[in-house]
Amino acid sequence: MRNEKGHVPLRYWVLWWSLIVVADFVFYVLLTPIWMGLRAVAWLAEFRARRRRGTAPG
Repeated sequence: MRNEKGHVPLRYWVLWWSLIVVADFVFYVLLTPIWMGLRAVAWLAEFRARRRRGTAPG
C-alpha cells in the first residue's frame, strides 16, 4: 500500500502549528476574559433589576 497524497513539507507543519498556537492564545487569553466580564456585567444588571423591583412600592 502506497501513500498517494505524498509528503507534507515542513513549512506547512510549522504554519499549521503556528496558527493553532495563535488561535489558542486569542481564544483563551483575549476572548475568554472579555466574555466572562460581559457575563458578570449582565449578572449584576439582572441582580440590581430584581432588587429594585422587589423594593418598589406597589
